[in-house]
Amino acid sequence: MPKMQALCQAFKGLKVMVLGDIMLDSYQWGKVQRISPEAPVPVIEINREEYRLGGAANVALNIASLGAEVCCVGLTGKDSTAKIIHKLFNEKGLNTEGLVADAARKSTIKTRIGAVNQQIVRIDIEDTFYPNEKISARLIKSIKKELKNCDFLVIEDYNKGLLSPEIISATLKLCKEYRVGVSVDPKQKNFFAYEGVEIFKPNYKELILNLGLSFESESEFHSQAFGLRARMKIQYLVVTRGSKGMFIFGKAPEALHLPTAAREVYDVSGAGDTVISALSLAFAAGADIETAARLANTAAGVVVSKMGTATVNTQEILEYLKDGK
Repeated sequence: MPKMQALCQAFKGLKVMVLGDIMLDSYQWGKVQRISPEAPVPVIEINREEYRLGGAANVALNIASLGAEVCCVGLTGKDSTAKIIHKLFNEKGLNTEGLVADAARKSTIKTRIGAVNQQIVRIDIEDTFYPNEKISARLIKSIKKELKNCDFLVIEDYNKGLLSPEIISATLKLCKEYRVGVSVDPKQKNFFAYEGVEIFKPNYKELILNLGLSFESESEFHSQAFGLRARMKIQYLVVTRGSKGMFIFGKAPEALHLPTAAREVYDVSGAGDTVISALSLAFAAGADIETAARLANTAAGVVVSKMGTATVNTQEILEYLKDGK
């Protein structure tokens, strides 16, 4: 515990940039009392609506909640959703200077509609095309302006269009120039574009999809993961596997396995955001990968016990660790 307390305290002196796909999570809850006469579907009378920051914005919010200074670079449209995103950034104390608006695209919003705390349907509105040359130049300018003053960069790639090959390449080049460490939470597109980063954190499904394999055994999983780490020149490959926990592949000949720290799972929305936030922050603060992963694992255990996209703070992490003794 003293080691974790000191680590959490060290977060306050760090500045981290989050680069990635900004989303808005909308929650609409109501009650179902009848079936529609137009089709065999329930009619939901909405009585509660809530907006939360999602995607890269939720990663930035988690980092701020953990005590570090954060700047966020991302892309929105020029629409009503963008206005809500800016409003939430301001309410949460997040700087909006890195948010680049593109009138040609829709801001990403995920609307979850449900009744009695049970999600019935999710509606996504988004554009996933890459930014044009003019918008890309503005994004790279924003990245360059802030990155030289940062201790670490977290890239949150949801494949919503921000992270084109050109922006990824330019960003990683700047990181080498400014000697800024990088962690990446990837998806399918550009999975192999993040060569040489410090931490690369796909989940198990993403690993399988991108390698084009279906692992027939744990030994094959480990062998292919070590192979990927070597090919991409990654310092640490961290693979999350839901209820099976987290697997870390580094220089050691054997993988490090951390079982899940979750005691009660209520909602897994945003759990991956919490893991990459806590993992990156702890690593940037000087923790070894095992300590950083244990802290991130604990943070995820806290956040999945909450409803909806949520954040975690250091006090909650330390109390969770204390209660687990």
